[in-house]
Amino acid sequence: MMRAIKQYVLKQQYAPGIMGLWLNPFYHSRNGLRRAIGQLASQMKGRLLDVGCGRKPYHDMFSVDEYVGLEIDTPENRASKQAEFFYDGNSFPFDSQGFDGVVCNQVLEHVFTADQFLGEINRVLKPNGLLLLTVPFVWDEHEQPWDYARYSSFGLKSLLEKNGFEIVEQQKINADVRVLFQLTNAYLFKVLWTRWAVANLLICIIAMAPFNILGALLYKVLPANPDLYLDQVVLARKIANG
Repeated sequence: MMRAIKQYVLKQQYAPGIMGLWLNPFYHSRNGLRRAIGQLASQMKGRLLDVGCGRKPYHDMFSVDEYVGLEIDTPENRASKQAEFFYDGNSFPFDSQGFDGVVCNQVLEHVFTADQFLGEINRVLKPNGLLLLTVPFVWDEHEQPWDYARYSSFGLKSLLEKNGFEIVEQQKINADVRVLFQLTNAYLFKVLWTRWAVANLLICIIAMAPFNILGALLYKVLPANPDLYLDQVVLARKIANG
């Protein structure tokens, strides 16, 4: 029973629907990312590399010939049995120009050498290959001590262009009052979350769901703010002669 509850709550954290309003501490962020990725996923074709794939939460959204997961080589990542390949944090274990597309979700902020990392992505992409990249903007520190950076929309665009990409589309996610309610729940998650699945379920329903619901209602009537947002989603193309 406890295991089933834990697995259900975990599933809702990555695929938030109506129940996510009640069970997902990160409902607004995850829902916004999933919607934006869903809008762009159809443009990814052929052989696709997921860099920092984790549990591959968006795998089901891509209709590609081959979906390859890559992770940092750690005992935890190998034990999860999700990634097909592992690397040392420097060089990807692939030949140049071997992929039609790369997806990289909420990873760049954990990379200290961003130019080297994007250079490797550029190297393994075919000319005109696509990169679907998501990064946080307004977020607390997480996965400490491996949290190194936040990027404004201008900084991210400049970084990608410097490393041989051109921007096809760039979106700001939750650029409205939902950012405040999501940050409130992020705070509550840090101070209230426990080791016990049933307790966490009650915390979600009692303490966090009201803020999820308020955000889902109020953003429809309150003005947006394009300068304050949770995350960015970027679709970029490798410059053919880059």
